Amino acid sequence: GLVRAVQESLAELYRIPEGYEVVLGNGGSTLFWDLAVSSLIERRSAHGVFGEFSRKFASAAGRAPHLEAPAVSEAPAGSVALPEAGDADVYAWAQNETSTGAAAPVRRIGDGLVLIDATSAAGGMDADIAETDVYYFAPQKNFSSDGGLWLAFASPAAIERAERIKASGRWIPETLDFTVAVKNSRLNQTLNTPALATLLLLEDQLGWMLELGGMEAVAARCAESTSTLYAWAESRDFASPFVADPAFRSPVVATIDLADEIDAKAVI
Repeated sequence: GLVRAVQESLAELYRIPEGYEVVLGNGGSTLFWDLAVSSLIERRSAHGVFGEFSRKFASAAGRAPHLEAPAVSEAPAGSVALPEAGDADVYAWAQNETSTGAAAPVRRIGDGLVLIDATSAAGGMDADIAETDVYYFAPQKNFSSDGGLWLAFASPAAIERAERIKASGRWIPETLDFTVAVKNSRLNQTLNTPALATLLLLEDQLGWMLELGGMEAVAARCAESTSTLYAWAESRDFASPFVADPAFRSPVVATIDLADEIDAKAVI
């Protein structure tokens, strides 16, 4: 019942399209990258890399012996890179790069599945879930919970892809098998025992978000907080926003550069 409540609240918060499913499993977003490499990338992936976490997914795909080398579009820290449309069957990037405070648009690219890492965006930034095939995240950021759990909004196309890859005979460990996660999630459970405290904290935060007014209200609250910090930095001669282009500044992770002579701890 607790898992069901979390799934229903997440679906309501993000107004997920008909046919999409709320899937969850143990291990957090780091494990999800390996799951995607095992169970969702058919032949080759394309990645937008603009920080530490988007790089980790691309690296995981690059190490997989059963896949072709991924196509990587890279931008320096503080800016944004999206993958380029090509011969890939998965396009992947982060909506919000936690390590730099740069936020990228969520939209379809190419003909493959679109996988969006939303770990530090979900619960603080809106997204059109129909523009994605897997919008995945862990709950330790805006959802005020603990790590060790991954959650995802999965499209019918993503589920069909995982089923087809499994049917092809590829060896997939059970914990990295997306079809197993889907099967268990339909029963409101996970493959192996989850941490109940993580789910309880997540359920409580989701209730507060919905009472606040849903995603529109939550996103506005985050944007107001970060805008205050950006405005403060721009009005000081010893500080500036790390992300130069305002269009790419995160509304959930505000990164501020300080002059070398300024003690950051004192400012904080």
